Amino acid sequence: MPTTSTGSKSNPARHDMSVILVTGSYDHEIRFWEAWSGICSRTIARTGESGQVNRLAISNDKRFLGAAIHKKIHIYDIGSASSDPILVLDKHTNNVTSIAFNSEGQWLASGSEDSTIRIWDLRSPGNIVHRTYENGAPVNDVIVHPNQGELISCDQAGSIKQWELTDNLCSHELTPAGDVPIRSISLASDGSCLVAGNNKGQCYVWKVNDESTSLPRFQAVTRFLAHNKYLTRCLLSPDAKYLATCSADTTVKIWSISPGYDFKQEKILVGHQRWVWDCAFSADSAYLVTASSDHTARLWEMASGETVRQYNGHHKAAVCCALHDGAS
Repeated sequence: MPTTSTGSKSNPARHDMSVILVTGSYDHEIRFWEAWSGICSRTIARTGESGQVNRLAISNDKRFLGAAIHKKIHIYDIGSASSDPILVLDKHTNNVTSIAFNSEGQWLASGSEDSTIRIWDLRSPGNIVHRTYENGAPVNDVIVHPNQGELISCDQAGSIKQWELTDNLCSHELTPAGDVPIRSISLASDGSCLVAGNNKGQCYVWKVNDESTSLPRFQAVTRFLAHNKYLTRCLLSPDAKYLATCSADTTVKIWSISPGYDFKQEKILVGHQRWVWDCAFSADSAYLVTASSDHTARLWEMASGETVRQYNGHHKAAVCCALHDGAS
């Protein structure tokens, strides 16, 4: 993240495409930002279109932006100035709540309030759904396992499920708090640890064991109350040393993680005026971006816990953000 645009008075700084920072809002707009200047460099206005932007995802190669917009998923070419999507995926029948690219950007997984999880083959013409999983309850979050062979989802019925891509089935199910809805899940980049947060602000943590061992796949190690109000997002840092939790209480909490899975509250990031809906870490785990109902997004420095940049421009709640500043 510390890369900045370079320029002089006669040669103004140009947008540094090595850092892609995007926010989505209930104002229907998607905005690209210059991370360090705070300038909005591009707006996908979607004039005349209805549908709020629920989630955003950037492909690993930085070519594509996926946007979950009401019942549809729009795929945008990040390198293009066009506001028109290059693909519209439209088989869901209710709000799309979560999207995730696979590591090579060849397919996309999506979860929806229509109680299905779908896998879309982005290489196929004609908006092809490669696979559909019937979840039985509205899906709140879905992530692709680093091994690219499994999905993990969570839902309104309080379940966390692992789906096998090869066998087309649910192989494991966890219900840590009965029927309390699980809002958000995050898996360590090496697949070793799973964290889930629910509507009551509780976080649950499992050590993920290799299938080849005799140990359970998901071994419960701890749980803790992260917030006294609704939890909206939990996210492990790329180095798996920190957990960020976002909440209706207007704060973001940063938790350090010991090798023995002891979670200790390190910092409370204070500054947003309303609900904080989403967050994204920089590749080096040194910065965090957040999106809030107060219409703004913020860039936080993890070491100090201070806001180093605020992004103003949305005129309704900013509910999702995506950041990709690593190697493509």
